[in-house]
Amino acid sequence: MIDLGSNSIRLVVFEGTARNPVTIFNEKAVVRLGRGLDSTGKLNADGMRQALLAMQRFHAVARSLGADPFEVLATAAVRDAANGPAFVDELHALMPGVPIRILSGEEEADYAATGVRCGLPRADGIVADIGGGSLELVRLEAGEKRSALTLRLGVIRLSDRAGGDLTRARGIVEQDLAEVEWLRDVPGPTLFLVGGAFRALARLQIARTFYPLNIVHQYEMRLDEAREMTGWIISSSKRMLERLPGAPRKRLEDLPFAAVVLRRLLRRVAPSRVVFCVDGLREGWYMRHVAAESLDEEPMLAAAQGLCRRLGRNQLLPPALLKWTDAAFAGPGGVLGGETDHDRLLREAACWMSDTGAFDHPEYRSEQTFLRVLRQQGVAFDHPTRAFLGLTLAIRYEAEPDLPFLQPARRLLDMDRFRRAEVLGLALRLAYALCAGVPELLEGTSLVAENGVLSLRLGADRGMFNGESVSRRLDRLAQTLGMQPELVTT
Repeated sequence: MIDLGSNSIRLVVFEGTARNPVTIFNEKAVVRLGRGLDSTGKLNADGMRQALLAMQRFHAVARSLGADPFEVLATAAVRDAANGPAFVDELHALMPGVPIRILSGEEEADYAATGVRCGLPRADGIVADIGGGSLELVRLEAGEKRSALTLRLGVIRLSDRAGGDLTRARGIVEQDLAEVEWLRDVPGPTLFLVGGAFRALARLQIARTFYPLNIVHQYEMRLDEAREMTGWIISSSKRMLERLPGAPRKRLEDLPFAAVVLRRLLRRVAPSRVVFCVDGLREGWYMRHVAAESLDEEPMLAAAQGLCRRLGRNQLLPPALLKWTDAAFAGPGGVLGGETDHDRLLREAACWMSDTGAFDHPEYRSEQTFLRVLRQQGVAFDHPTRAFLGLTLAIRYEAEPDLPFLQPARRLLDMDRFRRAEVLGLALRLAYALCAGVPELLEGTSLVAENGVLSLRLGADRGMFNGESVSRRLDRLAQTLGMQPELVTT
């Protein structure tokens, strides 16, 4: 699909119909169709010329890749411009047979909300999707839309309305937001930030703070951190921002206006946390048109199962591993004091991903698996989850927790979560020593924690597993837990 926005045009081609969209082509052309719209009422003439060239190329690429369905979604600039319909007629002549939809403000907000739900199906809070021409606001409760509207607060339009003056822009934003009564209805909501200008703010913050993971999607900030960041952006010169690694040069002039919008939103909403989302209108389109039937699936498990199908050796093993680890981890008597629902979900995902390094070089298997999980493309994992699962699998593949390549996990995880990953990794290491990746070999064995003793119980027909490799892994797991190991043949 092509996202025809006020600032840029982007072609995205997705592969397959999986629960989590996989992008195989993603290209953007910055044309600034909406520049001057507020004063002229028309699309920018130079922007239209550039847009027609870009659309011709995008049409050829999409057809060559066999993209189907394929359509164009036009947003605020085309929607509001007097010459928007005439421009769409030119596009129809250039791209015969391709559907071109001009979204209403509410439709644009709906797509953005669905995009957020793609990775966070039960999201609670407020979605703010900023573009060049408009700002869409959506209130979500357990993933369901409650309220939505669009405001003329896109970065290009806000700059035009304010005559390029940030002080005037602040007053405009305050006035527009004051009219949205439901923004204060939810105490301390999560604020989900969508759109290129907000993503650019996150990239700069990641660079200036030496954050250990250069991934914007599900990057989180506290309210005080977000306030400090917006103040820094507003007060920084363009030259200073350009010096940061990965600074989005084509967006630098827009960033102070994006920061003004965010700063006013923070004051108005007072969110408990701020979460940046790469998923927006385009992913919302994907979920509605390509994978609608899978929207309610758990995205973390869908991603883990997808990795297992691509890189694992046996898809029957993960359920057996989950069952095998239940006795030691589940319930109030579990080795770590029991599990929350989220803890169990992480354990299940780790079981599904636990053999995804099978075909890597043995000398680099633990590091390769850690980096694959930490940096993988996709929507399902927040940053601590990436670190937890990556650390778990690295330890399953014999890594020691103090190795230098695991430093991002030490920064992203608190002590309790780090220990949980270490223990789970050691338990999976023991399981693979028993079964060699074959689920049938786990049958007749069990791992039980009782009264300070960690007992590995082997059935009579499994006594051949009572060897050095198994006992050494059992000892290591028990030592980490501060328990006594016991190996029993029944």
